[in-house]
Amino acid sequence: MKPRNQTTVSEFLLLELTENPAVQLLLFSLFLSMYLVTVLGNLLIILAIRSDPNLHTPMYFFLSNLPVTDICMSTSTIPKMLVNIQAQNRSISYTGCLSQVFFLMAFLVLENCLLTAMAYDCYVAICHPLMYPIIMNPSFCVLLVLISLFINGVNSLLHALMVLKLSFCTDLEIPDFFCELSQVIKSACSDTFINNILIYFSSVILGGLEIPHFSELTLVIKLTCSDTLINNILRYVAFVLFAGVHTLE
Repeated sequence: MKPRNQTTVSEFLLLELTENPAVQLLLFSLFLSMYLVTVLGNLLIILAIRSDPNLHTPMYFFLSNLPVTDICMSTSTIPKMLVNIQAQNRSISYTGCLSQVFFLMAFLVLENCLLTAMAYDCYVAICHPLMYPIIMNPSFCVLLVLISLFINGVNSLLHALMVLKLSFCTDLEIPDFFCELSQVIKSACSDTFINNILIYFSSVILGGLEIPHFSELTLVIKLTCSDTLINNILRYVAFVLFAGVHTLE
């Protein structure tokens, strides 16, 4: 296949779920329902935390940011998938595909950073209970969130810019329902060695930042992070458990 410059690429083709109109309607209703449940469930968590002064603690500050990232992550992919199912169209623009790559990377890394901050909060509360109010003060909590935003912004922007340098062939099909970084790189015709090295390097760096002090807790949470349904269940459970812990404090 003869490669062509990335500036001539107008769209990618995503994976088609089915060609049966009846099944497409069923899938559209199913994914729309799941999306609405995800959004409404996360909004209820935010509302519950914001409306109760007893929950204005560092743990719930981080917990209230997690639903925002989950809503944004779902919104970056599911609406486009619903539009494609309804219109029976598999295409996504080149700009839209890069946008999905950027926002998916950004919100995924941000979610992991917030989970890491929550684990650090537990570590301080258990190992240094007398110093907890001093260490986990509001300014420090806000600083942790800002650092998380900066890290995921730089990481996602770097990956997106490296994708811009790639050239693509005539076959622009992506075997997935959304534009995921590794699949977009696989569809390129130019050398992707630097892109792959960057992925491994960022994975090692970000993974190394999240392991200290709470390896077991972080591992369990991160293993379930990729599944939206399980992720939401964990948040509801965490919401109830941490309510009891911080009420006792």
